[in-house]
Amino acid sequence: MEIVVSGKRAKVRLPDLSILSEEGYATLVGQRSNTITQEMPPPLLVVEVVSPGQDNRDRDYRYKRTEYAARGIAEYWIIDPERQQVTLCLWVNGQYEDTLYTGDTPLASTIVPDFKLSAAQILAFGQN
Repeated sequence: MEIVVSGKRAKVRLPDLSILSEEGYATLVGQRSNTITQEMPPPLLVVEVVSPGQDNRDRDYRYKRTEYAARGIAEYWIIDPERQQVTLCLWVNGQYEDTLYTGDTPLASTIVPDFKLSAAQILAFGQN
């Protein structure tokens, strides 16, 4: 699924995972492509897994963060296997507030309230 963004570096992003509202999903039904345009409701949650390299790190921590914020995406998770951490960016009063997760503390998602996985458990999925 593509998300149209307004940035100098990209016009669309392809997140590793997106969670839509029912309204957002309904706008895609019958469309020719799975592209979320500027006129459609943004995803509730977007997850990106950082690939190795500084360019990829900059893209996920800086550029995508700015682009997703401009779309008003409520939560943006950055899963970083190299640093063994998950950053949960939560949309609060017009900006993202970050919570860094490492180890066994479960993520506190506002979108997936019963989410019980810790950063260690999430990162372990990529090692299998």
